[in-house]
Amino acid sequence: MVVRDTPWPEGTPCWVDLGAGDVPKAIAFYAAQFGWDVHQGGPETGGYSMAMLEGRSVAGIGPKQGPPEAPGAWMTYLAAGDADATAAKAKGAGGQLVMDPMDVMDAGRMAIAMDTTGAVFGIWQAGAHTGAGIANTPGALTWNEHMSRDFEGAKAFYAAVFGYEYGDMSSEGFSYATLLLNGHEVGGIGQYPAAVPASVPATWTTYFATADTDTAVATATRNGGSVVRPAEDSPYGRVATVTDDQGAVFSLISMPPGE
Repeated sequence: MVVRDTPWPEGTPCWVDLGAGDVPKAIAFYAAQFGWDVHQGGPETGGYSMAMLEGRSVAGIGPKQGPPEAPGAWMTYLAAGDADATAAKAKGAGGQLVMDPMDVMDAGRMAIAMDTTGAVFGIWQAGAHTGAGIANTPGALTWNEHMSRDFEGAKAFYAAVFGYEYGDMSSEGFSYATLLLNGHEVGGIGQYPAAVPASVPATWTTYFATADTDTAVATATRNGGSVVRPAEDSPYGRVATVTDDQGAVFSLISMPPGE
C-alpha cells in the first residue's frame, strides 16, 4: 500500500476520474464495488464528487463530457510540475489539446490532451489536491496502461512529453513495455493484439486492486456491469476487465491485503 500527501513525481499516473452520464447512479455502483465513501460535490464543482478510501482520496466521479450516446469513461491523469509547459510539449510532439490548461479553483491546474494514437489523457499540476492519497491496496488505483495500434509511435510521444524510459517486455507477437521514471515502474504501454477489433480505440486503462478478482467481477455483474475480459491468471495477479452499469470500462487485478 502507498499513501501520499505530496505531489506525485512528474509523469506518474497520479489520478483517475470517471465521466458518467448519471453521477448518482455511478456513485452507488462504485460504492458497492469498492466500498468507497463518496463525498458528493456541490454546484460550485459542477457535481464533481470525491471518492474516499480509508479517509484518503482515491478517485473522482463527475458528469460525462461529450455526446449523450457515448458511454462513460475513466481518464488517467499524469502528474506535471507545470501543466502549461507539459501541454505545450504534448502539442510539440504531435498531440492535440482537447482542453487548454485551466485552474480548478485551488485544487490545481489541468489540461486534457490527445496523443498521436488518439488516446486521451489528463495533465495534472497539483495544488491543494495532490492526486491519489492511497494506492496499491484493494479498492484503490494500482496500474495504468496505454494500449494502441502504434506501439513505437506511442513510446516516442510519451518519451518526448514526460521523459519516460522503457522496460521492454515484448515477445513474439506481443509488444509491451513498462514506463520508467528514474528506474521506477509507473505504468505500462503496449500494442493491441491483432485479434482486437479495429473499432476499439487507443486508450489509457485504469486498474483497481482487489482482494479477490472473481468476487469483484461477480459484484460488478450483479450490480449491472458486464464482463469484457473474463478473469484469468497472470504473473502479476488474477486480472479481469469489466464495465460498470453505464458502460465505463475498468480492469481489476488481485492484490490481497498486506501485499
